[in-house]
Amino acid sequence: MLTPTFMGSEPVLARFGKHKGIRVFAAEEEQGYALMRALSPEERQRATIGADLPSELFTAAFNDNRRIEPAGIRYDELPAEGRERLEALLGTYVGRIRPGHGEIRYAEVKRHLDETHFAWIGPFDDASPFYYRILSPVILVEFDHQSGIVYDNDKPSRDHIHTVVRTPNGNDYGKDLLRQHYARHEHSHATTTHRHATA
Repeated sequence: MLTPTFMGSEPVLARFGKHKGIRVFAAEEEQGYALMRALSPEERQRATIGADLPSELFTAAFNDNRRIEPAGIRYDELPAEGRERLEALLGTYVGRIRPGHGEIRYAEVKRHLDETHFAWIGPFDDASPFYYRILSPVILVEFDHQSGIVYDNDKPSRDHIHTVVRTPNGNDYGKDLLRQHYARHEHSHATTTHRHATA
């Protein structure tokens, strides 16, 4: 099971103790940045869909089946290095599930590469926080730098990261949409009209 998966950390770097020096989400951050670096200025401009980072991930909790329109730059519009980096980045997220299952899921993701979009929000430099999204018919990934909760910074920083992996329109948070529909609407059959009971 890969979706839904939410992961976050603040801080992202252990500064003391037995785990001093360990940085979480380093691969997700560095690979996303490296993908943008592999693009030409014109391609970066196409990938960039906004300047101001969102206050939270678009598909965080309580956003079952939120419709996200494809935006940014499509896989088949990327240069060769950009394609390789996008595939590697997807592999990082899909690789969170155990071997065997990961390979099956990654093969499904690869079958839809030509329908996969990469989108970026924020500046592109060595220090600024940023957001990126990967969207295809079978996977949705979001990465975001957030403002502080543990720390008192009110603007996003690279020391607070959220990531989410979802199945687009996959009802993966478990909301029972059919039960909700039956609870709200009467249904008439040939001989009876009834409202389904809800538990």
